[in-house]
Amino acid sequence: MNKIALIGSGGSGKSTLAKKLGQRLNLNVWHLDQLLWKPGWTPVSKKEQIKIQTELVTQENWIIDGNYNSTLDIRLDAADTIIFLDISRFICVYRVFKRMLIFRNRTRPDMREGCNEKMNLEFLKWIWDYPKKKKPEVLMKIENLSNEKHIIILESPREVDQFLRRMEAVRQR
Repeated sequence: MNKIALIGSGGSGKSTLAKKLGQRLNLNVWHLDQLLWKPGWTPVSKKEQIKIQTELVTQENWIIDGNYNSTLDIRLDAADTIIFLDISRFICVYRVFKRMLIFRNRTRPDMREGCNEKMNLEFLKWIWDYPKKKKPEVLMKIENLSNEKHIIILESPREVDQFLRRMEAVRQR
């Protein structure tokens, strides 16, 4: 595992897992939310998104967390490992509310400075609809890559914790 694409719904724990996994495996971690937004929640252009990600995936090792389905293939094609966090929408929504309270009027560590934590109905609807609208597309993409990539699907916080413990054991060998 040298090039890991980490995907899942908002609130699924992508950034947290990326950080912990990066520490355990000594890999560079890139949060797309930090790279693809300018201060004030202004998105970078599609051209910039492609350029940034194309440059990132040429590096020797990395963990890149984020969805950005329109550019997902850049990461999936370059990754040797794909981790999909298939976490319940209830947990994801709860975590987003919790995150909003913790970082209210501040910038999260995995976001670009000047993008203070916010929540809106559109984002909550996106999370709620993710299992029906986005998940099937993601599963189809990773299924098509299953012969050439290591695919890991984690379906609960417990499975994520177990996975991290296994990765810690690998590091200690």
